[in-house]
Amino acid sequence: MLKNKVYFAIVGIGHIGKRYIEMIQRHPEAELVAFCDIKPKEELGLDAFGEIPFYNNIDQMLIAEHNLDVACICTPNGLHAEQAIKALDKYKHVVIEKPMGLTKAQCEQVIFKALNVSRQVFGVMQNRYSPPSVWIKEVVEQGLLGDICMVQINCYWNRDDRYYLPNGKAHSWKGRKDLDGGTLFTQFSHFIDIMYWLFGDITNVQARFANFSHQHSIEFEDSGFVSFEFVNGGMGSLNYSTSVFDKNLESSLTVIGSKGSVKIGGQYMNEVEYCHIEGYTMPELLASNPANDYGHYKGSAANHVYVIENVVDVLKERKSITTNALEGLKVVEIIEKIYKLNQTK
Repeated sequence: MLKNKVYFAIVGIGHIGKRYIEMIQRHPEAELVAFCDIKPKEELGLDAFGEIPFYNNIDQMLIAEHNLDVACICTPNGLHAEQAIKALDKYKHVVIEKPMGLTKAQCEQVIFKALNVSRQVFGVMQNRYSPPSVWIKEVVEQGLLGDICMVQINCYWNRDDRYYLPNGKAHSWKGRKDLDGGTLFTQFSHFIDIMYWLFGDITNVQARFANFSHQHSIEFEDSGFVSFEFVNGGMGSLNYSTSVFDKNLESSLTVIGSKGSVKIGGQYMNEVEYCHIEGYTMPELLASNPANDYGHYKGSAANHVYVIENVVDVLKERKSITTNALEGLKVVEIIEKIYKLNQTK
């Protein structure tokens, strides 16, 4: 992939899909060549892009767009794996919004197809690009915290009827088990990714779940307590809820090591709130990008510009993938491992 520009298509023109439009157009070596969504073009606010082909069917798009390099899969979670495999089958690289799939088996099928056709699978875990994430990754990899004793992740967000029942009607996919998958997939997989990226896999998982505020709007839990051990040593916990009143409270990571302690907090793990490490002076970090703002609610940091930069750099053979397919699979595997504890509840 050494031609002048990388040609992108966006599959799914929702909030995230529209953000991809902006990021692709901003990059001097990227070009947007196709849109795909089941909704009519007129409903999607794409009037300014009349010269770019629009499709209601991904199969038709993949057949028609011979020069396409990368399909960005921004559809509901339950469609990601199936659509990624279709794109790979036509020898396209794929960018897959989190999660890669809703089961480990689906992710394995994506990876198997990618290996067979020698194409790249880019997982989207944009929180890795936030300055506190880059910093803590360096701290952990350099062993500055010593032995890891405890890790605690707290994710307390608001997702009320404004999110699940817009205009008083059930959302087309949010809250549905088959297309959404659950709170850990849609809201908090970014933070499970950061945990795995830093500390590796988990074992001896125990969990409790509840649906406090969303019995009328979702088919799964809205809150959970999860405890586990890390395969590499140390113990951890993940506490999460979307029942917080009115607006997000926090997303935080606390690490207790034998040589120091760190807490990264803020609404989306964007601020270093505490750092005390033996013989270490905390550097001044760059400011984090603001959260993705969707009106009534906010998501994780707006770092998709770095995702597109990485795709272009990888396909032009300048850098390696920031979140590879195996890492995307591992996040899904961890969530699936946690949710198996809730099957009889």
